[in-house]
Amino acid sequence: MSLVTTAVTFQAHSAESTDSTSQNFNWSQTPPVTALPRVGIFGIPPAGPGYYSLWDLITGNKRETPPISPYAPSALLPTSAFDIDFRYLEKPDHEKDFFDPLKRIHLNDDWLLSFGGQFWYRYMHETDMRFSNANAPDADNRYHLFRTRFHADLWYQDRFRLFAEFLDARTSGQDLPALAIDKNYTDMLNLFADIKLGQFLDGPAYMRIGRQELLYGSQRLISTLDWANTRRTFQGIKTSWRTPAFDLDAFFMRPMTTEKNEFDNWDFDRNFFGLWGTYKPMKGQLLDLYILSLIDNRVVKSADILSGNILQGDSVLQTVGGRIAGDYNRFLYELEGMYQFGRRSHLDISAFAVASGVGYHLPFPMNPQFWLRYDFASGDSNPQDGRTNTFNQLFPFGHYYLGYMDQVGRQNMHDFNAQVTLHPQPWFTFIAQYHRFYLANKRDFLYNAAGMGTLRDATGQSGSHIGDEIDFRVNFHVSRHHDVLVGYSKLFTGNFIENRRPGISPDFFYTQYTFRF
Repeated sequence: MSLVTTAVTFQAHSAESTDSTSQNFNWSQTPPVTALPRVGIFGIPPAGPGYYSLWDLITGNKRETPPISPYAPSALLPTSAFDIDFRYLEKPDHEKDFFDPLKRIHLNDDWLLSFGGQFWYRYMHETDMRFSNANAPDADNRYHLFRTRFHADLWYQDRFRLFAEFLDARTSGQDLPALAIDKNYTDMLNLFADIKLGQFLDGPAYMRIGRQELLYGSQRLISTLDWANTRRTFQGIKTSWRTPAFDLDAFFMRPMTTEKNEFDNWDFDRNFFGLWGTYKPMKGQLLDLYILSLIDNRVVKSADILSGNILQGDSVLQTVGGRIAGDYNRFLYELEGMYQFGRRSHLDISAFAVASGVGYHLPFPMNPQFWLRYDFASGDSNPQDGRTNTFNQLFPFGHYYLGYMDQVGRQNMHDFNAQVTLHPQPWFTFIAQYHRFYLANKRDFLYNAAGMGTLRDATGQSGSHIGDEIDFRVNFHVSRHHDVLVGYSKLFTGNFIENRRPGISPDFFYTQYTFRF
């Protein structure tokens, strides 16, 4: 079970309460929240008696069951701040917390106000992580990342909402130029209004207008990208309908672009819209079905057209897909298929990707779980044949699935991988991953987690084995508000990278502290 999986499983979902602090409106199920969907490599959390935080251990607070908490016991939390669930505070017997006075402030019978935020610090030490840079293929990079978030959330009953979230992301000590995802000074991550359209069958329908994060399904195609110091956000309009068995969203968005020393603006050259439905026939089982459209009017440079590196612009792309995931009798499973068609730089698109995996939850001490997986995304053999077959990964949480080094994206790749998760204590999570990467087509690019082509041999003579990656992560859940993450990753280069960048040996170490309230 990964840290993101932990975030999924421990997201609080309080039981319904008949109590209400308002004589006119029952706040026990407002605001409605969307639980973080099961990710691809999900797991089953620790259960039963134990110490669920390091602070519990220090204070001798052994719990019979996991505590109800709005936050996952993880330094990373893809869940958007507007979907963190504090409704349990309406129950008079809830466990008290120092920051409770900032949450669910009843201004009167019909108005509710909440505040919250997060701070994180991460130290990074990278070696040969930018081997696409021919001028400095072996440069080390040691640096620091700082991120601060603060939000305010105002509701009028369940009919109207205003949500605003501030973001400040900074970096220092970089030996190489900072990446676009490393910094964004004093900006808005979310700024939107929700309007209730009505109650239909068993669930409410809402319209959301403004700047907002998107997160769907496995996050292979649409994610908040919590690993990034800046997170990913969009601007536009979304309608959503939620019932106990079925969810349906329709949206029209433009991605936000970071503008140095100015407030961010949406990307006028990209329009992203889609329809996403999730069927939940029973607890632990789900079916996703979706159709997504991306109209990308960015200009592709002539040199990129000649080289075949044409995914970043001039395209009308349609993506249709589906996914099943669940657990049964300790077996864990997931299968997702995605097909793309349309036009890209005057070429017909035909591309696809498959993600598959089976796992098992062993009934042993330390809550062991393992997954065996195979991921594939098509590549292109010849940019001059009138067709383009490279899959476009859209807006993914690439860091989570294809190795934490981010050298491989879901484009032109085979990935045979395995993961083992242990909980020596409920507050201590250890994860080990192994990946063996190959190019799907030897004449296409190696694409990184950002979807950018980095290395290529148009002749195909450099081979297809990208390399083997090992990843280790340890998360210490200190208390409800504090987590510490430590990780190390190493890429053992295969013949493709050895032929294109001889002598490099990429690895990186990081440690992160996260505080949220």
